[in-house]
This record gives sequence, structure tokens and C-alpha cells, in this order.
Amino acid sequence: MSPNIEHHPCFSSSAKHTYGRIHLPVAPKCNIQCNYCNRKYDCANENRPGVTSKVLSPHEALRYLDYAMHQTPNLAVVGIAGPGDPFANPEKTMETLRLIRERYPDLLLCISTNGLDVADYIEELAELQVSHVTITINAVNPEIGAEIYSWVRHGHQLLREKEGATKLIERQLDALEKLSRKGIVAKVNTVIIPGINDTHVNEIATTVARLGASILNCLPFCRTPETLFEFIPEPDSDSIRKIRHAASMILPQMEHCARCRADASGLIGEPDSQDNMLRFLATSSLWNNEKGKRPYIAVASREGTLVNQHLGEAGRVLIYGMDYLNDSCVLVDSRKVPQQESGRQRWQQLGELLRDCRILLVSGAGNHPINELEAKGVSVMVCDGSVKDTTERLFRGQTLDTGSNSASSFSCGSSCSGNTRGCV
Repeated sequence: MSPNIEHHPCFSSSAKHTYGRIHLPVAPKCNIQCNYCNRKYDCANENRPGVTSKVLSPHEALRYLDYAMHQTPNLAVVGIAGPGDPFANPEKTMETLRLIRERYPDLLLCISTNGLDVADYIEELAELQVSHVTITINAVNPEIGAEIYSWVRHGHQLLREKEGATKLIERQLDALEKLSRKGIVAKVNTVIIPGINDTHVNEIATTVARLGASILNCLPFCRTPETLFEFIPEPDSDSIRKIRHAASMILPQMEHCARCRADASGLIGEPDSQDNMLRFLATSSLWNNEKGKRPYIAVASREGTLVNQHLGEAGRVLIYGMDYLNDSCVLVDSRKVPQQESGRQRWQQLGELLRDCRILLVSGAGNHPINELEAKGVSVMVCDGSVKDTTERLFRGQTLDTGSNSASSFSCGSSCSGNTRGCV
């Protein structure tokens, strides 16, 4: 089944009431500095572009999307819009798109970019059926652009003022034309900044329309603290209405933009789902590693109910994973621990056995096995309590009420077998 472009809520005012979108924040770095942008993106409360609660790896983003699709069946669009620029982070952006397209062939894929570095990836974007790309173009005159951008980083070059604006505009317009030739729907965002580019919009509209833009989104400038433009007044609604009306004679206008966060989800204009946000925070918790290769937690337990077994006494460990659809942990495996007579190699072998686990929960352990396992990438946590409650707290990124990653209560030697006489 092919994606239906009529279901994109940002490009269709009728679709916004029916179809939702989700933004996956996998791209933290940016390659330009806009004078209205504060790059402090880590915020759960602000509702503006370029902010997010967390940055996800591609595999974390896919897990979050799996959960969101289950919770919000009307999601039609997956977008990458920051919190930086997708193509200042091309590896993470493209890997995320590949993972999503493989699992969800009927979803719309969407990118929002400043356009500086997108041109090199247009061929693959078309192959992945990315149907919509938004480019923010605030000027087509370098003199005006020089007032908006502090610097532009292109490859290894750091360009300032007019030189930077010239390079950015050149690359933006080239990308816009190439997107149009590939049949990718292109939207242009223009931030209306009083006294800077508010009389320049028709020239922008004329230029981008000629190169294949389908729609223009005139966004009112939003004052942001700790930026060069923080003292410029925001445009009033009447001014924006007049600018949009004049530009509508050249290009169709998008007038329902909600200036979404980089981690927005759900219907445009509605509050983001609190459940999705909580799951979002849990998905990016510390137990996930960058490549998603350690999705499990191992537990030393006598009966499978409590964390109540010393590492030196454990003949087996239980392996737990997280079922995000049902919001609970599940037992996925039981593995035999190498025997004591293996000596030091025992803990190295155990580390290999747990190579898909990020954490091992035990009621006690010696310093030597802790060090050997942590060298293999397994964090040993000494604690007690319910296996289910403890593992679920860790999967959600919550801290434990008791316990630590030390074995201080056992007075273990360098080789302890669980009875404080030393692991061998």
C-alpha cells in the first residue's frame, strides 16, 4: 500500500481534524544559527519549534513510534523536524527513515529542514518515498538574509553575514528545484520578522513558486529569550493576515500551523498526549544504548519473584524485556551462569552471555565480578524487592528507592561465591 498524501494534516486543512502526526526528535545538531533561535532545546514545557523533552536514537525512535501507533491509530505522518536540522545529523535521520519505511510502508514520511544540506540526500529520500519536505526560507536576498543568520556551516566552512546567507539561499533554492523534479511535495516556511523581512515575503513567494513550491506557510516571528532578536516585537495578527492575503495571490497558504515542537504527537492544535509523552521519556531512558542492541535486563532470583540471589550463588539468570504495547515487563529467557570452576573467566563468559543486557540485578556481588561485567558493558545493580516492579521502573527510566551498584553490605573479597568467602 502506498502512502496517501491527502492524509497529511500540515498540507491539508481538512486532514488536520482526522489524521495525526508524530515528530521524532533524532537530530540535535544544527548547521546554521538563526538570530531568533535559542539552541537550548531540552524543555518539556515550552510549546515552540526546536524544543523537545529528549533526543532519541533511531532505534529508540522506532520503539516510540511502535507504542504511539498502538495508542493513536489515526497517525498518518511521521516527521523529523529537529530539534536541530535533520541533515546536520544525516546518518541518524536517514537510518530513522529506513527503519520506519521498512516497518510501516503505508505511513507518510516528512522532513522539515533549513535546506542547506538536503540536496545530497534527495535521491534516497525519493527511494524511501518521503512524500513531503518543508524548507524554511526567510529570504532570497542575501542582504536581508545576512540580518537573519549569524553563521552558516557548509562542510568545513564557517560562513558569516552576507557570505553565509548567499551560500544558504543558493543551496535552498537548488534543493527546492530538485525536490520538485523528484515529485516530492515541497512546502516553504517563512518566519515573518518585523523590520527585517516583512516586506520581502512576496519576493520569496514568487521565487519559490517558480522553483516548484506547493504551499507557503507564513509564520509569525516568536520572541525567544537569549537570542539576538529577543527584543524585536512580534507581528500583530492583522499584519500577518495582510501578508498572507498578498502572498496567496502567488502561492496557496497554510493558515493552520501550530508551530509544533520537535517531539509533537497527535492532532495539530490539540495538546500532546500525556501518555505518549510519558512513554517518550521512558523510551529514551538510560537502559537503552545507542544502537538498540541491549534491550534487556538480567535478574538473579531464587524463585523468579524477588531480586534475592547473590551473584556468586546464581546458577541461572532471568532475562526480562519491556512490552510497550501492554506497558509491562515480560520474561523472555533463562540462561545458565558459567560454573565457579571457570575462575576469573567465569565473569568474562557471563558478560558475553549477557551481551544483549544493559543491567544485571542481584542481591549482592563482589567488586571483581562487578568490574569484569561492567567492562563487558553490563551494569551490575545491587538491590532487593519485586522483580516486576524493579525492572519496570528501570525500563521507564525511574530511579530505584534502594540499592546501588556496590556490594557494601556483603563484605565480599575479590572472588566471592555468595557466602562472603570470596568469588572464585
